Amino acid sequence: MKDDQEQVILSMHVRGLDGLCVGCRAWWSMLTPYPCWQVEWATSQQARTITARFLAGVR
Repeated sequence: MKDDQEQVILSMHVRGLDGLCVGCRAWWSMLTPYPCWQVEWATSQQARTITARFLAGVR
């Protein structure tokens, strides 16, 4: 996936007033606690990208 796809996931999968993921409810009618697995994946991918860019600049 590309960075912009991760941003789309993070913009759609947000915490609702009830503490559940809004994106999971809207897309799959699932009552999933926030952060859902998609948010966890997207944030870990962003962290990997940032770390890789930082380490590439240090060398």
